[in-house]
Amino acid sequence: MNIFEVTDDKKKYLPLLLLADEQEDMIDRYLNRGSMYVLDDGGTKAVCVITDEGNGVAEIKNLAVDPSCRRRGYGRRMIEYAKNLCRGKYKILQVGTGDSPLTVPFYEACGFVRSHTVADFFTQNYDHPIFEAGVQLVDMVYLQLKL
Repeated sequence: MNIFEVTDDKKKYLPLLLLADEQEDMIDRYLNRGSMYVLDDGGTKAVCVITDEGNGVAEIKNLAVDPSCRRRGYGRRMIEYAKNLCRGKYKILQVGTGDSPLTVPFYEACGFVRSHTVADFFTQNYDHPIFEAGVQLVDMVYLQLKL
């Protein structure tokens, strides 16, 4: 298993990025200003984009695992990598996600705690309704981890 930074041709990984953020123009808002990491384990299994949000805060903007490789620890491995990468450089690692019964418990199990929400984020910023596990995503839920 190898995790490496991607500095060129980040859009090569667009199919995976779209799994976590299904509108390309939203990905374009952070992709070039973020640092992108790929987990390779006999092929690309996961991607992660981390941005510097200022004031000692790093944010995971995108974390996606290939659907055929889920529940094998790749997402947790990317979180651990992000924690280690950000520790000592930032005070907080945060992630914003929909209030989904799949993603929120995952981040909480990785040590993140709910911080705040941005009301109507998904309905105001996406050109179509976003559903996850049968739930329409409306508000952005931010979770934080002190480093």
